Amino acid sequence: MSALVLNGLEDLKAQVGKELGVSEWTAISQAQIQQFADATGDHQWIHLNQEMAKMSPFGTTIAHGFLTLSLVPMLLGQIMEVKGVRMGINYGLNKVRFITPVPSGGKVRARATLQQLEEVQGGVQLTVVVTFELEGVDKPACVAESLMRYYF
Repeated sequence: MSALVLNGLEDLKAQVGKELGVSEWTAISQAQIQQFADATGDHQWIHLNQEMAKMSPFGTTIAHGFLTLSLVPMLLGQIMEVKGVRMGINYGLNKVRFITPVPSGGKVRARATLQQLEEVQGGVQLTVVVTFELEGVDKPACVAESLMRYYF
């Protein structure tokens, strides 16, 4: 799969309101969940204790919601590439919802839609709706409005 290449402002404007694409499936391993717990200090049992998690409503350990969310840059990089800009930055998030837990070993992919483009001093701000699909499940794992700025 190759990323959608957007060359500058006119290409970006032409994509407003459109789906930009879908990333590859990415598996979330228990080792990744452990590494995320160690990096963030969030060692809650539902993420790490496989025996206790068997008795939970999920039947297994689940990824941290923020672990799923942290995949935005990697997965958006598979979906789109913006050229003809001096630099791009992650400007933050608007709304984020963790809808369906991602079980250890589950696979997610991102589907991205360019919702809005606003001019800012020296560039533009994009609002991209990123929907994390969970393989084999109808409801998304996460939906987030990601804000990115590109400077010309």
